[in-house]
Amino acid sequence: MELVLAIAIGALTACGVWLLLRPRTYQVLMGLALLGYGVNLFIFAMGRLTVDSEPVLVPGQPATLLQYDDPMPQALVLTAIVIGFAMTALFLVVLLAQRGFAGNDHVDGQGDAE
Repeated sequence: MELVLAIAIGALTACGVWLLLRPRTYQVLMGLALLGYGVNLFIFAMGRLTVDSEPVLVPGQPATLLQYDDPMPQALVLTAIVIGFAMTALFLVVLLAQRGFAGNDHVDGQGDAE
């Protein structure tokens, strides 16, 4: 399971960085989204991957790290998902406005060389 998660984090990060280096704004937007998903998976994995564990302390069980999952990475990832969605929507509006003003969707505002 850890290998699959590591490969997924690496693939999302690599594809996100590759798309960030593209000349079109839509590709940059998708690259930012993929990079955000890769970071979210990385933060979520830092909270330890366990099955059938309680997310908070349970009365009657000792309060050790072996008995429960850390809820902080889960809360951070949930917050990052909401913020990432809002930023993607904002960037999409900026992308459409820039395309309307400049007539193209290049990052530098210049059209294709003819």
